[in-house]
Amino acid sequence: MRTIVVTGGAGFIGSHVVRLLVNKYPNYRIINLDKLTYAGNLENLKDIEQAPNYKFVKGDICDAALLDKLFDEENVDAVIHLAAESHVDRSITNPMEFIQTNIVGTVTLLNVAKSKWAGNYEGKLFYHVSTDEVYGSLGETGFFYENTSYDPRSPYSASKASSDHLVMAYHHTFGLPVVISNCSNNYGPNQFPEKLIPLAINNIKKGNPIPVYGKGENIRDWLYVVDHARAIDLVFHRGKNGETYNIGGHNEWKNIDLIKVLCKIMDKKMNKAEGTAESLITYVKDRAGHDLRYAIDATKIEKELGWTPSLQFEEGIEKTVEWYLNNTSWLERIVSGEYEKYYKEQYTTR
Repeated sequence: MRTIVVTGGAGFIGSHVVRLLVNKYPNYRIINLDKLTYAGNLENLKDIEQAPNYKFVKGDICDAALLDKLFDEENVDAVIHLAAESHVDRSITNPMEFIQTNIVGTVTLLNVAKSKWAGNYEGKLFYHVSTDEVYGSLGETGFFYENTSYDPRSPYSASKASSDHLVMAYHHTFGLPVVISNCSNNYGPNQFPEKLIPLAINNIKKGNPIPVYGKGENIRDWLYVVDHARAIDLVFHRGKNGETYNIGGHNEWKNIDLIKVLCKIMDKKMNKAEGTAESLITYVKDRAGHDLRYAIDATKIEKELGWTPSLQFEEGIEKTVEWYLNNTSWLERIVSGEYEKYYKEQYTTR
């Protein structure tokens, strides 16, 4: 019996991790701690919300008193820390939100874990889920490795790099048992539509322009979110204390090429003439400090833990499109209010 707190468990990646753990480990108690900001959505977990080994707690990772009480009442053994502000564009507009959540929130969690587990680290673990963006930007060749020097370029990636360093500092200074994973771009069901793929799907469905930064030449390595959740499960159970694991999809795409693939799939699914969706592509002013290329070398997790992606991109992206088309009510409920205001500020004023 273990009690695991998953922070940010109502978010995109977090909800897939919570679902996997709840279903796979009936003897574990999974506590989803989420503040339910704009990107947190309990609808993501409707299928397991009545599970006997699942509990939701609404709360802020910056609230030390709440965390202190939670650790005491639930006898928490482990933390899988996914709660974060994660959208680069928002970090450029409002860096302080990212400093508060990603840095102060992480340190608050670390302090409570250190205090509650002091003198008895047996069976305890603080697992920090991070991003490949902490490594900076690559040229046309090369990969990010676990020992690649950090070189963050945005307030978002800088805040995540800081939290990574703090997690390792607590390991080296206080002996806190930790693991870190740094993952490439995720895609799949339940992703908030500020991100590239669901944004494009939603706009194509509505016949709205598809905004593409610059010339669309930026390259990202894409991983299906369920495969990321599988990797997190493996790192949590078999990762070595104090180690970092890079998780990637071996799947690099230029943004513009990815959008064109989406356009073809959407035309087919919506019974439109080929080229209909592609005509919606609209180039907008490039993002400030836009990193050219990210690419992960995932050899370590493959060799040490036996993890590999289960889906080819073609299958994963088709499943993703089908999910959004089959869950239009989910999409419509969140693409309103604050999101509409954000979207107008982000794209239509450029």
